[in-house]
Amino acid sequence: MARRAKDPQAYRTISEISEELDVPQHVLRFWESKFPQIQPLKRNGRRRYYRPEDKALLIGIRDLLYVEGYTIRGVQKLLSEGVTSPQALQARVLSDASGRSALDEKTLTGPDLPELALPEPESGLSATKAAQFRLKTARAALQHLIKELSPL
Repeated sequence: MARRAKDPQAYRTISEISEELDVPQHVLRFWESKFPQIQPLKRNGRRRYYRPEDKALLIGIRDLLYVEGYTIRGVQKLLSEGVTSPQALQARVLSDASGRSALDEKTLTGPDLPELALPEPESGLSATKAAQFRLKTARAALQHLIKELSPL
């Protein structure tokens, strides 16, 4: 029997959030200890219930850590500066990333560099795993270019 989709405003359990974000439950609990802004409701036997704003914050944290490559301390700094909404986190990252290359693009180019096509991740991967694949591929491509352009 197929499960009905939950209302977007409904509270989610840690297992539902874990599945939706493709992050293990123990990681979510660890993040709670590192980011005081994450405050799920705890009821009946300390069972966690995440509000939609908690989920949005967790998505922002996950993307900063896994996609953008921030450290926990870096994300803590952003959050301590009052940046709490996912939109504000993304805007802040984009403004901080003005000197960083955009890894979501399909190619990496530069003034004196040839265009470098990056392979697409396999279909069926979660968004997090696809982003990790792109990051690893881009990193390998950049290392190859650095090696190629470095003087002997």
